[in-house]
Amino acid sequence: MSLDLIAGILFLGTIVERLFELVVSKRNAQWSLSRGGVEVGGEHYHWMVVMHTVFLMSMVAEFLVFGAGVSAELRYAAIAVAIICQFMRWWIIHTLGHQWNTRVIVVSGMERVRRGPYRFLNHPNYVVVALETVALPLIFGAWRTAIIFSFLNAWMMRVRIGVENQALKALR
Repeated sequence: MSLDLIAGILFLGTIVERLFELVVSKRNAQWSLSRGGVEVGGEHYHWMVVMHTVFLMSMVAEFLVFGAGVSAELRYAAIAVAIICQFMRWWIIHTLGHQWNTRVIVVSGMERVRRGPYRFLNHPNYVVVALETVALPLIFGAWRTAIIFSFLNAWMMRVRIGVENQALKALR
């Protein structure tokens, strides 16, 4: 199987996985809101969705325009990192259970999760997102996309982590 075909399959798998995530997120957000949850800092959410959508389109566009601009070895390493990230992502989602969603919703009386990957990091999901922001484009050899969106993602994480840290203070 060619590396380009593997990249295409992984890209389609990523799209399907992200759509499934959105279904889980919507269900969990409704669960939180039905228990009196309040969304915090939603102003940035639209921009986060736009950024992630353009990110996925950019890596394919760069590949189609410029071809794979990195070695096969680096592309295979990126595949390994992306697969590991998926396991990490679902460990995080499983650990948070109903509390996980793509928005920041605070439910009064809920305790901050400190098990699973949260034993080690306050925001493990953003480590995964940062790694994916590099790995997913490199699967296509799209190094320009990896660089540009790493900077954009760092800016978005700065905003998002600030919002989440403020929201977590309400749980103390």
